[in-house]
Amino acid sequence: MNAPAALYQSALTSLPLRARGKVRDIYDIDDRHMLIVATDRLSAFDVILPDPIPGKGRVLTHISNFWFAKMRHVIPNHLVDIPLERVIPDSDERAQVEGRSIVARKLKPLPVEAIVRGYLIGSGWKDYLKTGAVCGILLPEGLRQAERLPEPIYTPSTKAEAGAHDENVTFARTVELIGEDLAHQVRETSLKLYKEAAAYAQERGIIIADTKFEFGADEQGALFLIDEILTPDSSRFWPVDQYRVGISPPSFDKQYVRDYLETLDWDKTAPGPSLPAEVAEYCAAKYREAEIRLTQ
Repeated sequence: MNAPAALYQSALTSLPLRARGKVRDIYDIDDRHMLIVATDRLSAFDVILPDPIPGKGRVLTHISNFWFAKMRHVIPNHLVDIPLERVIPDSDERAQVEGRSIVARKLKPLPVEAIVRGYLIGSGWKDYLKTGAVCGILLPEGLRQAERLPEPIYTPSTKAEAGAHDENVTFARTVELIGEDLAHQVRETSLKLYKEAAAYAQERGIIIADTKFEFGADEQGALFLIDEILTPDSSRFWPVDQYRVGISPPSFDKQYVRDYLETLDWDKTAPGPSLPAEVAEYCAAKYREAEIRLTQ
């Protein structure tokens, strides 16, 4: 049996298109629900690349749904138990998005991305080298690249417009944006989610170095997990057996693609360069490996 074709962009006609993000296409179902489709698009350096990563959207959907179910005891999420058949009755059209779409509640997204870091890497490592701190959180002296932090830290950012970079902010700034009670709830929930997930993943050979959560609120102000959760797109996954302090370990995410793009004469603005087939296939294989380790 042949693998399903890659989906770069969905084209549903039975539902009105609400928005297209870097990876997801969103359709309105009714006033309270929407359909979120995870395509095989890949963004790097905030630019959507012209080539899909085959199967990526299905992997992201499967991993997210796995974690949403596993973490339901910590916080409710935006998933709604409405079958896809009811939303898209036509089987031919439904086939386009089967396995890569969810029916979700419409909630008001918070203007804060909740980032938790368990290891010193990426922009956190760069901030630490300059200031000895990450998002205003002072860290011990002498830490090395990719070193495990004494305790996971919450380092929020503000959401940027499409094509712009998110901005790291202090916790105090999130209090200004969403209020003290909600800011504390987001921080505590994010840290609890990360610690539970990191312990689970470690047993399956994956280090979750850092991750990003997104939250939304309903009309009563109740907090929900939205978007995706603990996937190779929203997290930095490292193989336990290849982890070394002092270097940036290999990963299960799109870092392989980023490393390839760094070798090109490209100014990191749109349009992005095409990927060789072998680069796309290797990236797809790393996503699938993470899926298998975490969910089976």
